[in-house]
Amino acid sequence: MFNAYKKAFLLMAFISIMACKDNNNTQSQELPKTAIKESQKIKVLNVGTFHFGYTSDANKVDFNEEDKKAHKAVRDLAALLAQFKPTIVCIESLPEYNKEINQAYQDYLANPTVLNTNYGERSMLAFEVARLSGLKYLHGIDHAMEYNYRIAEELVNSIDSVTYNKYMNDPFKELPELKHQIDNFYGLPLLEQLQLYNQPEYLDFNINVNADMLLYAGTENGFEGADEAAKFYHRNLRIFSNLNRIPMIETDRVFILMGAAHTAFLRENLKRSPKFELVNTLNFLTLP
Repeated sequence: MFNAYKKAFLLMAFISIMACKDNNNTQSQELPKTAIKESQKIKVLNVGTFHFGYTSDANKVDFNEEDKKAHKAVRDLAALLAQFKPTIVCIESLPEYNKEINQAYQDYLANPTVLNTNYGERSMLAFEVARLSGLKYLHGIDHAMEYNYRIAEELVNSIDSVTYNKYMNDPFKELPELKHQIDNFYGLPLLEQLQLYNQPEYLDFNINVNADMLLYAGTENGFEGADEAAKFYHRNLRIFSNLNRIPMIETDRVFILMGAAHTAFLRENLKRSPKFELVNTLNFLTLP
């Protein structure tokens, strides 16, 4: 009797093991069916910068466009960004100037030994990225709209002057590491300056300081701050619309170079887009 029970137990154990094995095999066979497919969205490298040359912006960065060391730094930076392998390059230039700036680009292709400084970062950096990527054309996606950066300082703020002044007096109070980099900005190499400009916290700062802080400013019965902020949002929404005017296919890879404030707004639209997929900009601003 004992031997019969023993044989039955061993038989049941064997069946159980085989069932588990079959189940595992079934699961392993089904895995490829449930594996996550690679995104079919158009990849975008969205890079923020300061303006190398003349700018009408309220805040400017001192940058010597003629300095040979600066030229070397720009070329090194372009080589890093070109690793993205863009098929489309977009710059902060009005679309109606595409013919002019692309003629300058063709001239640069004919003699790339000297960087073109006539259009600031657009010709110094974007031209070189496009050249290294084998591209024949650049796309301007900017849109011109004026708004008053200083409206909050020109009126008696009856909405929330406490919040506005507290932030504007020390916007990086809660970001000590970022504050340290900003305080030492001019001592940083160009690569590290752009690393700073493309940190998410700094991009958020650009949205705050250029638009959102105006929501805390206005007269007692007016919406002066909010209305000016809306103009800046409006401009950047139109920039995004210009981006969408460019014919693209799923295999395209889009490199965008703009002032950091525009980069920040584009980032918000791009990361929610059903069409585009943001890549991590900082991955292409790192030495190998």
